[in-house]
Amino acid sequence: MTTENTPPSPAPRPTADADTRAVLARFFAAEAAYVAAGGRGKASFADLAACLDPDVVMYQSPGLPYGGPRYGPEGIEDFMAAMGEAWRDMDFLEQRFAIDGERAAILNHGLLTARATGRVLDTWVMQMITIRDGLITEIRPFYWDTKAVDAALTP
Repeated sequence: MTTENTPPSPAPRPTADADTRAVLARFFAAEAAYVAAGGRGKASFADLAACLDPDVVMYQSPGLPYGGPRYGPEGIEDFMAAMGEAWRDMDFLEQRFAIDGERAAILNHGLLTARATGRVLDTWVMQMITIRDGLITEIRPFYWDTKAVDAALTP
């Protein structure tokens, strides 16, 4: 109830934030399962593809073994296949989300286990992700230490 001296209650927060969070949850779960299974030829990409816009773009540091830009679901599948070849586990210890409608910043703290060396990398990755109409349109991951990634993966 509003009186002359009481300000009105704030409007409920738009559901866009909840929708964005739901898409991200599906995407991260599908990504972890795909990588754990070993990627292309060993896992289905369908659950990941269901989260992606046909014109999705990923911009990633060229200093990474699997870096560079990727275009469309096919490009993201190529990236995920390379991740699956590189890492056998991606254990996220912490994920912090800052969501503003269709844009999200996700700070990931995780342990990544290299498939070839068995080395465990304790690292941070910040991702900027844009979602429109329930599909991911852009991904920009930023690794804390790309040299540590290379060291973990190099036999």
